[in-house]
Amino acid sequence: MAEQKNLKNPMPVRAPQERIADFEEVALGYTREMAVAEANRCLNCKNAPCVKSCPVNIDIPNFIGKIAAGDTEGAYHILSQQSSLPAVCGRVCTQETQCESTCTRGIKGEPVAIGRLERYAADCHLAGGAESPRKSQPNGHKVAVVGSGPSGLSCAGELARRGYAVTVFEALHKAGGVLVYGIPEFRLPKKIVESELETLKQMGVQFMTNTIIGKTFTIDELIHDEAYEAVFIGSGAGLPRFSGIPGEGLCGVYSANEFLTRTNLMKAYQPDSATPIRTAKRVAVIGGGNVAMDAARVAKRLGAQEVTIVYRRSEAELPARKEEYENAIEEGIQFRFLTAPLEILSDEKGFARGFLCEKMTLGAPDASGRRRPVPVENSDFIVDTDCVIVAIGTSPNPLITSTTDGIITNRKGGIETDENGMTSRPGIFAGGDAVTGAATVILAMSAGKKAAAAIDKYLQDKK
Repeated sequence: MAEQKNLKNPMPVRAPQERIADFEEVALGYTREMAVAEANRCLNCKNAPCVKSCPVNIDIPNFIGKIAAGDTEGAYHILSQQSSLPAVCGRVCTQETQCESTCTRGIKGEPVAIGRLERYAADCHLAGGAESPRKSQPNGHKVAVVGSGPSGLSCAGELARRGYAVTVFEALHKAGGVLVYGIPEFRLPKKIVESELETLKQMGVQFMTNTIIGKTFTIDELIHDEAYEAVFIGSGAGLPRFSGIPGEGLCGVYSANEFLTRTNLMKAYQPDSATPIRTAKRVAVIGGGNVAMDAARVAKRLGAQEVTIVYRRSEAELPARKEEYENAIEEGIQFRFLTAPLEILSDEKGFARGFLCEKMTLGAPDASGRRRPVPVENSDFIVDTDCVIVAIGTSPNPLITSTTDGIITNRKGGIETDENGMTSRPGIFAGGDAVTGAATVILAMSAGKKAAAAIDKYLQDKK
């Protein structure tokens, strides 16, 4: 445990050689002693910059103060007033670029470990057998939520608190969206997601799985035939992007979406799986974000002897969370920075056997503010591999917008909304990755929360 107040109390984790052999959670969570010590680092600033930097405006100093006083249930109560998924956010929220980035403690040292404390309070609540949340008094209005990912769940929870009858429609056979199919068990145990879903069910939220909006029902059918007074579209960005290089259609080439979904949701690593993933000795992952880290670490757990992440910029520009990058390094994941693939090569049976790459150097910044990678002349070389996973981003699936008249989208397929989440059609709202493209869990939750408030105002104004 850290002795100096300018250092965080470190998170206990499982040893790398132990954890790469299974899918159990890597981080073990704070003990009571660690949590209280970390909570006592909070300065309880009067202007609370951390609250202003939290997308869902959690009262951070007060929930931390409750932990310092030993009142973990009180801390959870404060968290749950603003967040529908505190146990999830405590694990996967990018606190380092949100609340912790403005923590006063961070000026002369490390910020307070706000995310770790949120996880601690939520886990204590889930383990303590606390009373079920009370259902709010019904207000007589009915709202449909499309998608059970972070934005949909956040919107549903906020509306349920206001007394709305909420039904969440999910295309897959399990609710949870990206929290279930995208994020591996070792980062976010599915029992945690199930507990958060159970809380929403106890609040009165209903879930309909195996229901594809755009096929099972259209948005118009939900409104006209099923009598929903408003609809929130939180269908995410599940359409994988590819770079367009030759060979992406070869056997042994996966999108990260497919690879992670088949592993996380379909349990493709089990011997009797109906959708098995080909066992590979050498795996290459193209990309540098959190999804690339997840795919590489999953491949390692599936038995790959060598896993390499190929990224066209340098380590300094890596978009993945520092914690995920460090965990990957500890687990033996290799990195080839300033490297861009040109072509995936095939063996005589049509399987990937490697890919042709070229070296890159960094030039002037592009529109994202990061330095643009520029090819180095005559620098081609071959990376040997028998499996390639493409993790370079995702886009919103066009199914809903293509089956719903009057909803305007942008050139990237995202749904256009006003500042409150209203689309170009009155009564139809949208938020999260379906609007912005792939982003973070907490930003999606913020969008769902904001849209719920706008839906409430819209329906109340119609009275």
